[in-house]
Amino acid sequence: MGAWGTGAFDNDDAADFAGDLNDAAPADRPDLIREALEAAADADDIEITEANSAIAAAAIVASQQPGGPEVDSAYGPDFLIDGGTVDLPDDFVELAVRAIGRVLSDESEWRELWDEAESLEEAIAALEPIRAALNR
Repeated sequence: MGAWGTGAFDNDDAADFAGDLNDAAPADRPDLIREALEAAADADDIEITEANSAIAAAAIVASQQPGGPEVDSAYGPDFLIDGGTVDLPDDFVELAVRAIGRVLSDESEWRELWDEAESLEEAIAALEPIRAALNR
């Protein structure tokens, strides 16, 4: 799975996604975030790569909400860790909620792998601050 923790950026896929955002022009970042969220939200059977990237994207959306959790992982996008922002359309919140719902569904490889690792409850708990910010 390439994961070293349950945090939104604590896996290879999310770290790669954050790197792609760092490399992208600021105007292109919303499109990359939308693509990651849509890949999960629209999937029938969600693969781990899509799930991990969608969680990272949802964490970014949540971080931009009033009172949302900060992106403070060393593996998150540098521009956010340094106090920057990303301007996101309003529909990203609903899209992030849908993506997280798919990640948590029974058809999710993310859920299956965390269950096999006997850490599903911990992984779901790590998503709670993200979900709370998105559902305000």
